[in-house]
Amino acid sequence: MNLLRIVSALLAGMILLVSGCASVPDTGEGKEEANRFTSYVEGDYRIGVDDRLQITVWRNPELSLTVPVRPDGKISAPLIGDVQAGGNTPTQVAAIIKDKLSAYIREPNVAVILTELRSHEFLSRVRVTGAVRTPRSMPYRPGMTVLDAVLEAGGVNDFASPNRTKLYRKGKTKTDVLEIDLTDILTKGKLESNFELRPGDVVTVPERLF
Repeated sequence: MNLLRIVSALLAGMILLVSGCASVPDTGEGKEEANRFTSYVEGDYRIGVDDRLQITVWRNPELSLTVPVRPDGKISAPLIGDVQAGGNTPTQVAAIIKDKLSAYIREPNVAVILTELRSHEFLSRVRVTGAVRTPRSMPYRPGMTVLDAVLEAGGVNDFASPNRTKLYRKGKTKTDVLEIDLTDILTKGKLESNFELRPGDVVTVPERLF
């Protein structure tokens, strides 16, 4: 019965974690994005520097802890010392800790949960550079558009050439470049090129050619 309670608590913690990290509209597309993110966190996410991990060792509370990932990608745990977390999934880290603890504890039961995805947040930011009043690196928000990002950067400055704006989007094998008619968006309300942004996008507003 105790084991069932612990498993239920761990599952509830993972649900809360995913809910806190990804807020998406309650639409078909939003649900699909949420499902992808849930799968990413639970199975595919590779732990990075500054991520925070909760390590639970069943029936051994003195070995359980919450710890950040150091710049060298490692964490320190009681009894076993340093463990390589960076680059591994939570499941892999749990397996490493379990293997090391086996020298001290009979059949240890280890769970590793991500409580803060700090490295993920950095990688998913949106950047606005070039001839804007305040070049910015800002957290990605679902539904954010080119116009949202440019306005958050203070709008274009006096030296900008808005209709030569470009959106750089990194793909698996190459970086796609999308043309943005920013003047049309800002002054004419033409939103054809007001693309919805994705994590990691870079919007660049060039200066005028004199």
